[in-house]
Amino acid sequence: MQLSLSLGLLAALAGAVIAGPLNGVPEASNDPYHPSFPEEKSSLNRNAQQEQNIEYWKDNAKHTVDTIVNRKENKNVAKNVIMFLGDGMSIATVAMARVYAGGEERQLAFEKFPYIGMSKTYCVNYQVPDSACTSTAYLTGVKGNYETIGVNAQVPVYSCTAELDNSTHTHSIAKWAMDVGKDAGLVTTTRVTHASPAGVYAHTANRDWENDYFITGDGCDPNVLDDIAKQLVHGDTGKRLKVIMGGGRSEFLDQEPDPEYGDRGYRRDGKNLIQEWLDLGSEVENRTYVWNKQDLFAIDPAKTDRLLGLFEPSHCAYNLDRVHKNMEKEPTLAEMVDRATDVLSTNEKGFFLFVEGGRIDHGHHDNWGKMAIDETVEFSKAVELARKKFSEEDTLIVVTSDHSHSVSFSGYPTRANDIFGTAGTASDRLPYMTISYANGLGFYDHIDAENHGRKDVRTMDTSSDYFRFPTTLPVFSETHAGEDVAVYASGPWSHLFTGTYEQNTIPHMMAYASCVGDGLKACAS
Repeated sequence: MQLSLSLGLLAALAGAVIAGPLNGVPEASNDPYHPSFPEEKSSLNRNAQQEQNIEYWKDNAKHTVDTIVNRKENKNVAKNVIMFLGDGMSIATVAMARVYAGGEERQLAFEKFPYIGMSKTYCVNYQVPDSACTSTAYLTGVKGNYETIGVNAQVPVYSCTAELDNSTHTHSIAKWAMDVGKDAGLVTTTRVTHASPAGVYAHTANRDWENDYFITGDGCDPNVLDDIAKQLVHGDTGKRLKVIMGGGRSEFLDQEPDPEYGDRGYRRDGKNLIQEWLDLGSEVENRTYVWNKQDLFAIDPAKTDRLLGLFEPSHCAYNLDRVHKNMEKEPTLAEMVDRATDVLSTNEKGFFLFVEGGRIDHGHHDNWGKMAIDETVEFSKAVELARKKFSEEDTLIVVTSDHSHSVSFSGYPTRANDIFGTAGTASDRLPYMTISYANGLGFYDHIDAENHGRKDVRTMDTSSDYFRFPTTLPVFSETHAGEDVAVYASGPWSHLFTGTYEQNTIPHMMAYASCVGDGLKACAS
């Protein structure tokens, strides 16, 4: 049925093309690849008047050149390093988030950083990566296999024994920082045991082994292999982290009811790892566990030796859900970063903090473009807070993504057009969206089976937060993409982060700037 439907759609489109010029479709020009728009369309952008003048653009360019020419390289040793990871934040996602945030000419907080480079994201065994092999690369400095974390490429995914060989383990810059007396932590909008944050502390042959139940389900022995949550509480690196914040309560609980929703945890080993984490504290160490925003802001950073915040049973809520569903108990990413850095700043030697805006990725996977782009803007707010809070003289901030997505920003929308709106009319006489995907569940939402074509988006609620944007291929979960991602840097030695390089170079450059690890160091020279 699917084949006949696709053939019918192709036939309908072909017939429309053969039919000739259509109402609403750009007129033909001498260049068939670039349509002409004979009717002038008004520009609604805020700089419309200035942009019509030659001097506006000349002044804009002069200012940019002057800024670059007078830029001074900062060769101080970085006391603090904050790494921001926008999961799935492709170049297209950044561009669309600009429009959503207020206009094509705007810059997100990290786009104002002085240096930018490009990172190659492939795994050792896959052209297009996942968040596991990439976290191994950008946190531990070694590339590994798809779905594996904190191990080298000698460890195949799902192996029940390979990760037991400690010689295959790769260690993160968080550990390097703690080894020289700094503190370290992680903040994420996903589960704290999810693939990206797990790169800070875990060593596993399967990113899904977040608890003992899933290890058993894959035919391995949880008494032999430590699941990711257990590694966070008892592992050599995990147990030393000063701050841990995000979602994922269910990964730490067995039959204990969730404090907010009453659901039972995923574990089947009888453990309450939250309590075990608290019990690791001594009489002189103040360990604090919080699960809501109110308790988070009630802590005294100066008296908090270690902080664990788990704000949802699974991933943290989308920002739009938090706003529209009045979820006041959950902090924003920026609020978590603010509190985390308050606690970490009590160490005079400095800190390393990993921050993930993880739900950008999830929005894209579901073809929920509005969710993904709104999460990107929230991510930018967290970056802005950190950059304002800490001096560029002693704090290096690096912002990047782990991988791209198949999302496209295309068509011929006018300036200031709603980024979630239509961009033109296709050859089937129906409007098409500015945002589309190469694949995903949106395929089914936009198919008009009765007429062997696609649905008219004007009959759909495109304003919904959960509107699925159209796709080319039917896939249960929209896929990642393989192109390079951007790396933005500000602070000591940020000029290192220019050019195109392998993703695993990133932690080595951060380590150089902050004089940690066993590689090259700025302080050595």
